Amino acid sequence: MQSEETAIEEKIDKQADPLKKLQDELAEAKDKYLRLYAEFDNFRRRTAKEREELRQTAGKEVITSLLPVLDDFDRALKAMETATDVIPVKEGVALVQNKLNNILTSKGLKPMDAKGQVFDADLHEGITSIPAGDELKGKVVDELEKGYYLNDKVVRFAKVVVGA
Repeated sequence: MQSEETAIEEKIDKQADPLKKLQDELAEAKDKYLRLYAEFDNFRRRTAKEREELRQTAGKEVITSLLPVLDDFDRALKAMETATDVIPVKEGVALVQNKLNNILTSKGLKPMDAKGQVFDADLHEGITSIPAGDELKGKVVDELEKGYYLNDKVVRFAKVVVGA
C-alpha cells in the first residue's frame, strides 16, 4: 500500500511540476513586462522633458550671435546724436548691416532673387500686376519685399509686382 501511495504522490508531483513551471514562467514574464513598461515610461518622460528644454533654448545660439550687432546699433545711435558729418555714420550703418547679413548667412539664411524671374506662387506673393511688354509678361517686374530661404526652405515669400 505504501508503494501505491508513493507512486500516486510521484504522479501528482510530475503533474504539478509542469504547472509550477508554467506559473514561474508567467510570473517571470509579468516581471519583465512591468520592468519594460516602467523603463519605457521613464524614457517617454525623459524625452518629453528634453524636447521641452530644446524648444525653450532653440533660439539661444542665434540670439547670442546677434548680440554684437545689437551693440553695434547702440553705438551707431550714440554716434548719430553728436555726428556732424553724415558719411562716417552711413559707413558705420553699412558695416553693421554687413555684419548682420554675414551672421544670418552663416545660420543658413539666403536671400531670394526674384526680380526678372518667372512668377512662381510657391516663392512669390503677387501684390499687384502692371501692364508690361511681352518680354515681361508673367515675370516679376519689381520686388517690394525681399524673400528668404532658410536652409533651402522658404521662410518668407517675396512680395512682388508682376507684369501683365
